Amino acid sequence: MNMSTSFYTLSARSLQGKEIPMEAYRGKTVLVVNTASKCGFTPQYAGLEKLYQDYRDRGLVVLGFPCNQFGNQEPGDEQSIASECLVNYGVSFPMFAKVMVNGPDAHPIFTYLKSRLRGLFGGRIKWNFTKFLLDERGTPIKRFGPTVKPEAIDRYLQKHVFQPKAASKN
Repeated sequence: MNMSTSFYTLSARSLQGKEIPMEAYRGKTVLVVNTASKCGFTPQYAGLEKLYQDYRDRGLVVLGFPCNQFGNQEPGDEQSIASECLVNYGVSFPMFAKVMVNGPDAHPIFTYLKSRLRGLFGGRIKWNFTKFLLDERGTPIKRFGPTVKPEAIDRYLQKHVFQPKAASKN
């Protein structure tokens, strides 16, 4: 992947099998998450959905990418992943087809994000529910580890991204 690659030049297949260009999210704040249905962090789906509901009118979109690279914690197919997310956590944010996030078969979106925001383990993702925040220009600005709960990301968004409008003086 060359350095001129931009987030908006990439695309991914949705859980429904449709190719979605990341260009569709231009102008939005994007939170990309590698997810798994059978992980100790899976309850974060509920918090991610709350973030999406709380901020989507202000331009936030959460993009979930199921991954089975860590402990075989996403063994299902697209249909079982979709029902798990919807039934158990009420997920309404966009979910994509299962991807690899590490190694030679890593999805280009994760190769791109890891090259821009290196984590504790260099360019590798260490577990499910690693989160990457991109600003409205598609620039990766913050990486959150798996143990960082959506509530902490909410505080970050309030402080650094969606600051309350300054009260006007009368």
